[in-house]
Amino acid sequence: MNKVILLIVLLFTTSTITAQKVNWVSFEEAIALQKEAPRKIIVDMYTVWCGPCKSMERNTFGNKDVVEYINTHYYAVKFNAQGNEKVTFKGRTFTNPNYKPELAKRRNGMHQLALYYKVQAFPTLVFIDENAEFLTPLRGYKTPQQLELYLKLFKENKHKEMTTQKAFDAYFKAFKPKFKTK
Repeated sequence: MNKVILLIVLLFTTSTITAQKVNWVSFEEAIALQKEAPRKIIVDMYTVWCGPCKSMERNTFGNKDVVEYINTHYYAVKFNAQGNEKVTFKGRTFTNPNYKPELAKRRNGMHQLALYYKVQAFPTLVFIDENAEFLTPLRGYKTPQQLELYLKLFKENKHKEMTTQKAFDAYFKAFKPKFKTK
């Protein structure tokens, strides 16, 4: 009897933990999903050797509020910017011709898709609109509250109202984060 109760508790705990993860899809899956139900896309351009990328995965993308918001309002893509994945987008195939398998866990050649989005630092979050058009890159580690500002800015299309740095500064100053730290 105790084993049955323990099994039920473990199953419940596992399903609860699983439910608190970002629903990562491939780049091509996100583009296909956009055609069925338009949403913006957030692409986490990371590398396997990047410490801040790992911290962001654990701290920011592991945050319950971030997970819920992204899963509700975005399609999320985790993309190794120095990996060997083949991606077809806008009639073009992107690869990593400088990829070296022996460097799979270290610094490697830059993927053409990362170069297409002008990624120069890691992590970089790339925001793409509902028509698969590039919005902006967001460089560097972001806390849940820092990311919240951009998630809501793009989700609510507030970025379209920002024609000057002064307008963005006013939005930034007035923004009150609601995401909890844990």
